[in-house]
Order: sequence, then structure tokens, then C-alpha cells
Amino acid sequence: MANDRFDVSDRVVIITGAGQGLGREYALAFAKEGAPPVLAEINGENVRNVAAEIEAAGGTSLAVETDVSDPDSVKAMVDAALNAYGRIDVLINNAAIFATLPQRPFYEIPFEEWNKVMQVNITGSYLCASAVAHPMKAAREGRIINISSGTVPQGVPGFMHYVTSKSAIIGMTRVMARELSDDNINVNTLMPGYTTTEVAHASMDDDLHEFIQNKRLIKRAGTPDDLIGAAIFLASPASSFISGQTLAVCGGEVMI
Repeated sequence: MANDRFDVSDRVVIITGAGQGLGREYALAFAKEGAPPVLAEINGENVRNVAAEIEAAGGTSLAVETDVSDPDSVKAMVDAALNAYGRIDVLINNAAIFATLPQRPFYEIPFEEWNKVMQVNITGSYLCASAVAHPMKAAREGRIINISSGTVPQGVPGFMHYVTSKSAIIGMTRVMARELSDDNINVNTLMPGYTTTEVAHASMDDDLHEFIQNKRLIKRAGTPDDLIGAAIFLASPASSFISGQTLAVCGGEVMI
């Protein structure tokens, strides 16, 4: 059947930042497709709640409290996934700091805040990709999906640390894709626009939300469903000839 090309059932998918927002939505969606998600999340209560949601819907998952900026924590998470399932097929590098950030000029960003954003958004993605690369190389197959942001091509002011970190993700993707290609590991970037989830954003109000929608070719709010299809596509056999690319899912707000 043609739909088999999009089949991700039984694929083991690590999703970082899976306790809320888009990470939670990815986890619920992959579990529904029969792909057991490994929920890597620093907030223990949140990750247990998502695991309970998946179980209530008839799915299975593995919840692992994880600090993606800590190499030992990341190694323990990957080891737990391998012990539970014997392999890792997909990594979605979703964990990031953004919603809590106040909008302010770059020269007023406290160093501690700058550093934390870099540790989680860049170093966290690097550590998780490095940790899964070894079992993927041994299996000679895998998918890494890094998450960037539509703020990058727009140079959105007031969030230079976030925009900088998400710019780095695109460069990381290109290098990873080249270095892992001989082992049949595809690495791509998803670039979401602003997407409405249950997570409140410190700098988002109705006027800004309307402004964003009016810039889009498809003039509506972005929803998790818009990104789930793209994530499943990049994790599925249907995208086997795609690597090193950036896919913008933002209603045409940016064109790359």
C-alpha cells in the first residue's frame, strides 16, 4: 500500500522536551502511530503526565527525566532507551528555552540567561545527537530531526540568544548530515513558525499573534497538527532521499 511509505509503527523515537508544548504533541502523535516514544524531559511531573496520557490512550512510552545540557544525564537517557527497546530509530531534538524569555535588546540580555539558552538549545542538541549517533551507526540506519525556528530567517528582534541558538541548529544539521550519510542516517531540520500550544509565552499577546498571522500566506494560527505531519514524514521511509535540508512549516511566513 502507498501509505506504507509513511508508516512509523514500531520505530523507537526519542523526543526531548516531551513534557509540554510541541514535544508533548509529537509524543502523543507518534504513540498513536504505534511508535513508542522515549520522553526525555527535565520536569519529572510533566513527563509522568504525558506518559499517563499515552497509556490512557492505549499506547506505550518510556519516561526519562533528562537534562539535555548534562552529558551524564543524556547518556543515562540513551542507555535507558537501549535497555528498554534495543535500538533507537529516531531522535527529535525538540528541547529548547524560549517561552519563558522576555523580549529585550541583545545588549540587555543577562549573561546567565544567554548562557543557559546556549547550553540547552545548542549544546543539548549536540549532546543528544552525539549519544544516538553510535547506536544508529551500529544499526546503519537512523533519523535525526533537529528543530530550528522561523525567527531565524526573519532576524526577530528581542530574542537574539534564541535566534542565534536556532541559527546554529541549521549549521549543525548540515554537518551531521554529511558526517552520518555513509551510515544511512538522515539528518534534517524542521523550522516551525509560532505554533499555538498549551504553553503560555511571556512575550506573546493578541496583537502580536494577529500580526504574525497577517504576515503568513495562510492566514491562521499554526497548530501542532501542522508540524506533526512533517515530523512523521521525516521519520518515515517516505523521506529516505532527503537529508541536510530545512523544512519550514509556518504557513508561508518565511520562504527558505
